[in-house]
Amino acid sequence: MTKYIDTFQDFISKEALSGFLLFGATLLAVIVANSSLSQMYYDLWHMPLGIHLGDTVVSMNLTYWINDGLMALFFLMVGLEIKRELLLGELSSVKKASFPVVAAVGGMIVPALVYVGFNQDNPIGFGIPMATDIAFALGILLLLGNKVSPQLKLFLVALAVVDDLGAVVVVATVYTNEIHSAYFLHAGIIYALLWLLNFKGIKSLVPYLILGIFLWVYIHAIGVHATIAGVLLAFAIPISSKIRERDFIKNSRKAIDEFEKNIDEIPLLNHHQIDALENVAYGYDKVQNPLVKLEHLLHGFSAFFIMPLFAFANAGVLIDFSAASQHAMVVFGVISGLLIGKPIGIIFFTYVASKLQLISKPDNLSWAEVVAVGFLGGIGFTMSIFITSLAFSDESLIAAVKLGIFAASFLAAVFGVLLINSAAKAKRV
Repeated sequence: MTKYIDTFQDFISKEALSGFLLFGATLLAVIVANSSLSQMYYDLWHMPLGIHLGDTVVSMNLTYWINDGLMALFFLMVGLEIKRELLLGELSSVKKASFPVVAAVGGMIVPALVYVGFNQDNPIGFGIPMATDIAFALGILLLLGNKVSPQLKLFLVALAVVDDLGAVVVVATVYTNEIHSAYFLHAGIIYALLWLLNFKGIKSLVPYLILGIFLWVYIHAIGVHATIAGVLLAFAIPISSKIRERDFIKNSRKAIDEFEKNIDEIPLLNHHQIDALENVAYGYDKVQNPLVKLEHLLHGFSAFFIMPLFAFANAGVLIDFSAASQHAMVVFGVISGLLIGKPIGIIFFTYVASKLQLISKPDNLSWAEVVAVGFLGGIGFTMSIFITSLAFSDESLIAAVKLGIFAASFLAAVFGVLLINSAAKAKRV
């Protein structure tokens, strides 16, 4: 149990620091985009890059390589988190999962309906206000320190995991290009091979990652957004380790005893000691869960490189309020969805389901904290910007929507902080 608590705390700290980096990268992107360097900034991200794999050519500009390529690694990490939570974490039982699942469903449905209410003639952007940026949200919780209860953090993380799953489904089913069904067979064969490795008990990550690259290529060729390949790969990664923990302890103790027995006066390790260390290293590699190992490897890379780079490449919007007024209904739909739809959806769905005794609120979580999380859920930012780039092609519209996302996320963060402070005071009283 302690191991999982440590893993959760490590997750919280990395996500929170990532939130600060995201904020810094966003601010820098906006400054550069509105400076004399703006043309250089836009030319950089539109620079074309391509690779050849046999007869297959994959060519995109730098922004698309970030949004389709690096973001596939981000979605791989998201998929790993979802699988871990479903098998071992806050979503592993009906009792644990019911409250955050209902909250997340409400936090997706209501914002989408609010957006559609403003844009009945063009509802394609309904997915934009559905998402929650967990990095920013947890960054804010870190700033608040001990005013935030562990139960509130758990609720937010579980809600965001379900929210991410909903975003994955929306991206896969709605925001796709023209479907090229000829490549379904190729992708299907590769995915079947991935699961065959899983069923055969292959624990090494190398063959999974190699096949994952080909899966990405063919998913991209089909026309479904290539980041979905990351999620599909994540579900095929095995979670059980090659050797049991007790066997690792037993073998390691034997190796350490052998190491100690062969200590001599020479200040260099002898071959007996080297063999003993290699046995410990071998056991260390085999006792690790492949899923948790890969998630740990990706988490730092995603939090401190992929997400800040994504923000810097995509958040550089020219501050032009005339574009926002030109596309006022779309912008209002996004702002209202994030700032009003999110908290209403989370609060209303959980409250009604609790009154109907379909779910039960965790004992250490107050309704005031649920309301606060409802507003923190309105910090859409990263995923909202990502879906914006999929939903629209008009550059002025995309810029206007990004301004709306920035405004709504900022206000949602302010309201969330005020409500958490209020809830903390009420708990002390």
